[in-house]
Amino acid sequence: MQGTKNPGKQRKMYFNAPAHERHKSMAAPLSPELIAQKGIKALPVRKGDSVRVMRGDHKGFDGKISKVDLKHYRVTLEGLTREKVDGSTVFVALHPSKIMIRTLNLDDKARKAVIERKKPIIKKGAKPAKKAAPKKAAEAKPAEEAVAEAEKPETTKEETKESTAKPEAVQAEGGN
Repeated sequence: MQGTKNPGKQRKMYFNAPAHERHKSMAAPLSPELIAQKGIKALPVRKGDSVRVMRGDHKGFDGKISKVDLKHYRVTLEGLTREKVDGSTVFVALHPSKIMIRTLNLDDKARKAVIERKKPIIKKGAKPAKKAAPKKAAEAKPAEEAVAEAEKPETTKEETKESTAKPEAVQAEGGN
């Protein structure tokens, strides 16, 4: 949906988007357990998913999605209501980016197919790439270099000042 840098046009494209783009925008992150189990990080929300509110006034609330509103980009949860001034209660609408999916509603074959399609392809015999932990300086050097450095005499602060002062004096006399 990035056709322009103009914020007004961005909002216009977002709120006038066709249904298939709106559905993609209604994606929410999965819980760490589901990420490990399914191998994907986010999915569009669906009625029947159990979710947890991660941000806002209702942070920490667990519930099931009772309604998905594609027109307004909002979802409502069972049991999450507020009282209006006149005393009536209404459901609180949340944006899907503020919730985390804890259990998936897998009643539909199409959703199972989406999960299978989004899974990363892992070849047989190949291990998943892991980030290498940074090695400590002492571990990275071979043993011979470490011994050679230990045998070197240490320089004092005065010696380092003298060694840095010499090139300056030579420069001043040389006229370069």
